[in-house]
Amino acid sequence: MKYKNQKLKLLYLAKILQEKTDDEHGFTLPQIQEELAKYDIEANRKTLYADIAALNEYGIEIIKNQEGYKTFYHYGKREFEPAELRLIIDAIASSKFITIRKSKQLIKKLEKMVSIHEAKLLNREVIVSDRVKNMNESIFYTVDAIQYAIANNHRIKFRYYSWNMKGEMEFHHEGEFYDVSPWALCWDSENYYMVGYDTNIDEIRHYRVDKMMNTEELLEKRLGAKEFKEKGIDSYTKKHFRMVGGTEERVTLLCQNEMANVIIDQFGKETKLQKAGKEKFRVKVDVVVSDQFIGWVIALGGKIVIEGPKSVRERAKELMRENLERYE
Repeated sequence: MKYKNQKLKLLYLAKILQEKTDDEHGFTLPQIQEELAKYDIEANRKTLYADIAALNEYGIEIIKNQEGYKTFYHYGKREFEPAELRLIIDAIASSKFITIRKSKQLIKKLEKMVSIHEAKLLNREVIVSDRVKNMNESIFYTVDAIQYAIANNHRIKFRYYSWNMKGEMEFHHEGEFYDVSPWALCWDSENYYMVGYDTNIDEIRHYRVDKMMNTEELLEKRLGAKEFKEKGIDSYTKKHFRMVGGTEERVTLLCQNEMANVIIDQFGKETKLQKAGKEKFRVKVDVVVSDQFIGWVIALGGKIVIEGPKSVRERAKELMRENLERYE
């Protein structure tokens, strides 16, 4: 038999070991020779020893193990450990932002970073199918356009939509394009947002990326650098509870001690908690006040109470009265 592809031997050797071996599954030299033969590549023991040494010297770790009278070789350290990939795959599978089709594509690509044996343990397709996922297939093109615009210091244009009662796509501003200077992408409450400076209203705003359509990078330079620097992305997202708009206020909350973990998780470790007796503490937080924020406080069953300002406290009372009337 005449073998070909000898110049590709080292590449195919690395591919075979990467795809089919791991810490639990190794190949003997005869098995490696069989695998290479499938690609029309001949290899004797002497050249294989040299090839494996060359891969190790290059930085691709090939580990040699002796089991009885047999010697096994397997692919060693990889870019990601299986446990790390499981975290990434579970994040993709549980993300509402990524469509079912794109989730499956990404998971398949990630599975190629481990052996075929480990890939079986990483498969999370059932979880993907059972979750409510986004339907906007153009979302990755939108993210791409935003990232390029940020890198190039350019503005973008896009159309923004929401779903109506008929389940139809309904564009805001009568379908007119928004002109926005993108400054950051952030994740909040299972949604992906672009934070940018809206040229039409001269204000920093946020937009759900999955609701953006026909996104294009413009040649005009970005605006709002000063405003964005003053607010900062971390501060902006922390104050905008569930990324809902409203008026920024400094709100005082009276909390039971057991709520310390909840407060710190929500507002950050630097939040100052002041004792208010043996069983309670008081905290002041800067938030953009919305019904979502007040609803979050109410949902905690009285363990956190809004003390002030008066306007926010009154809105909380009003919201509770409105909801009580709906259920009576």
